[in-house]
Amino acid sequence: MSGSVFFLHLAGAIALLLWATRMVKTGVERAYGDVLRVKLRKSMQRPLLAVATGAGLAVAFQSSTAVTLLVGSFAGSGIVSTLGGQLAVRGAEVGSALVVRLLSFDLSFLVPLCVTAGTTIFMTTVRREWRQLGRILVGVGLLLLSLEMIGQTSEPLRESSVVPVIIGFLSEDTVTAFLLAALATWLFHSSIAAVLLLATLAEKGIVPPELGLVMVLGINLGSSIIAPVLTRRSPPAVRVVPIGNLLMRGAGSVTALAFLTALDPQLSWLGTAPADRIVNAHIAFNVLMLIAGVPSAPLVAKASRWLVQQTVGDASLSTAEIEVPSALKDGALSSPRLALGNATREVVRVCEDIEIMLERIFMLYEAADQKAIEDLAALDDRVDRRHAALKLYLARIDPHRMEDDDAERCQELLGACVKLEQVGDVIVRNMLVHVRKKVQHKLEFTEDGWLELASFHSTVLANARLAFNVLVSRDARTARELVLQKDQLREAEKETARRHFERLREGTVRSLDTSTIHLDTIRDLKQINSLLTAIAYPVLEERGLLSGSRLRAAE
Repeated sequence: MSGSVFFLHLAGAIALLLWATRMVKTGVERAYGDVLRVKLRKSMQRPLLAVATGAGLAVAFQSSTAVTLLVGSFAGSGIVSTLGGQLAVRGAEVGSALVVRLLSFDLSFLVPLCVTAGTTIFMTTVRREWRQLGRILVGVGLLLLSLEMIGQTSEPLRESSVVPVIIGFLSEDTVTAFLLAALATWLFHSSIAAVLLLATLAEKGIVPPELGLVMVLGINLGSSIIAPVLTRRSPPAVRVVPIGNLLMRGAGSVTALAFLTALDPQLSWLGTAPADRIVNAHIAFNVLMLIAGVPSAPLVAKASRWLVQQTVGDASLSTAEIEVPSALKDGALSSPRLALGNATREVVRVCEDIEIMLERIFMLYEAADQKAIEDLAALDDRVDRRHAALKLYLARIDPHRMEDDDAERCQELLGACVKLEQVGDVIVRNMLVHVRKKVQHKLEFTEDGWLELASFHSTVLANARLAFNVLVSRDARTARELVLQKDQLREAEKETARRHFERLREGTVRSLDTSTIHLDTIRDLKQINSLLTAIAYPVLEERGLLSGSRLRAAE
């Protein structure tokens, strides 16, 4: 096998590993994300439960980074404390390491079963939860298949004359090997993928166990860098937990590297097989970080808050206080195409504000404070200002210079802007009132009621993102999917109402207390979904896919 063919096969195997890991992660998030988020919020007040919940979420999401980002967002909203968030992340790292242990076994017999069952489920059902279960099964099958491909592809490396030279250099220069592993993990955005790849290479005799242990420490450093990089432009409160994780694991990995280099300890206790030593070392390191992390969590939280405060500068401003320069330039009014392009950019900014509002309003249902309420109201004020400016700007474009498609696009943008402004009003004038009522009367939803609301809200938020994509791309397939989702949401509303009235008939006290808020919230979310779905109608109408107010049958 030539060098170019070898690298092509190896790149394909690694790409499949990364894609399969992402499939499992997104499938779990879409199908069970609401339930898992609710469990996480409820467990953050108890240290041991926070650790266990973090570990469970990492197993479910196949990613400790996803848990770190989720916990960081909750900490930023005041839903969880920084201390509880740090403990949950410590548990998530252990959970992620246990996933590596599970996947390191020979599970090749599951490949055809997972792929066949997953594809069958995905292709034969229209229910969102079942389709995501099919996606998860296919992802697991492809993940196991990718590990087989990596093992088969790496066989020629054992006969290479170049590989021993590179391995020898890295074995002598442990710092370079450590940093190279950290960089590779950051590029992969997955410690699970990085450790599995390293274990496979060790199993084939390509990477010696001593070098493998050094690279495991580098992988843990690289994994802890991902979340701080992804949240670097987030509000300061969101960044504290990821920074704390970097401080803890970064200091731990560097200390462990110094220990390995200075003392050269025996490794037999990690296992006899090279791959087992790699995986067990990864688990042992994260268990040690958990043991050290529980008593040191207050100190790490304090240090991470101080570090964020030293680097935020003007980032302490709330989202509503950060004003982005308007894209509505008067100089472009003489050219309708340029003016409409500017208007599209400004509408996209309104979409971003509405998405933030739609996300934050539901967080306020569980943990509301006056500052968060004021920030949400300020965002609505900004939406109103942009809406007014957009209407005036579009009205100033000379209609005599516009072609027919330009005039249609102008009306489409104007209609979308009006609907977005109405969505903001529903959030602030209706849903925010429910939040205040819930806080004032100290009401609590039943667990079943809260999960139903969370699922309904998650669907509306996903549909909102589809609508924003349609507004920019004008893709007919996405527009059709959005309108079909409206029908599914109507059925979900009926099912939610049925379950709610069942709880009322059973006399559940919390259901009685929160009945009005529950039903009104569902109504408001449905209204928001209808307003956003209407953004797709001009695209479908232009392509002849609407018959009155209903979709025509697919071709």
